[in-house]
Amino acid sequence: MHWYEKLNQYFPVEEMKSKEHMELLLSEKGDIYHKDEGEYHVLMYVELKDFIFIDYLFVSSKARGQGLGHKLINKLKEKGKPIILEVEPVNYKDTDTEKRLKFYKREGFEHAQAIGYARRSLATKEINEMEILYWSPEQESEESIFEKMKKTYEEIHTYKDKQLYGESYQDVEDVLSFDEEDKEDILEDIDSK
Repeated sequence: MHWYEKLNQYFPVEEMKSKEHMELLLSEKGDIYHKDEGEYHVLMYVELKDFIFIDYLFVSSKARGQGLGHKLINKLKEKGKPIILEVEPVNYKDTDTEKRLKFYKREGFEHAQAIGYARRSLATKEINEMEILYWSPEQESEESIFEKMKKTYEEIHTYKDKQLYGESYQDVEDVLSFDEEDKEDILEDIDSK
C-alpha cells in the first residue's frame, strides 16, 4: 500500500493534507519536509534548525506494541531539538485518541497548556480543535513552542493552500492562540516548586 493511503486510512479527513500537498512539500521543501517510511510505519516530519514538527506518525496495527513508535521518536530525540506535534483531544468513543495521548505521555511529551489550536477544515468546513504536545531537551517555554507552531502553520500547513485547495486556510492569528492567564498559572506553579 502506498504511504499516502496508509496515512489516509488512519487519520481523519479533517486532519489530512492532500496527496498533492504532501508531494509538493517533499519536492519543493525537501530540505525541511521529510518522509521516513518502512513496511509498518510512515513518519512525516519537518526539521528546522531549532525544532522538529511531527506532521504524521502512523504505525501499522501489525507492529503495535513492538516498540516501533518508540524507536521512531527516539531517532528524532537524538537530534537534540524540541519536538512538537498536534493530536486530537481525547474522544472516549474513539479509543485510538486515548492510546495516542498515552503513547506520547510515555515518551515524555508535555501538553502545552497555554496554546489553543482551532482550524476550520477545508474538507469538512467544521472547526477542528487540536492539542499541542511537545518534548524539549532544555525546558523550552510554551511561548517559544507557540512561535514554532506559528512558523509550522505558515510554512507547512498553509503552503500553496489556495493553489492546492481552491481556497486559503485561516490566518495563523485566527487558528493559534496563546492564553496569558494559563501561562501565568503555569509560571506560578513553577515558582511554587
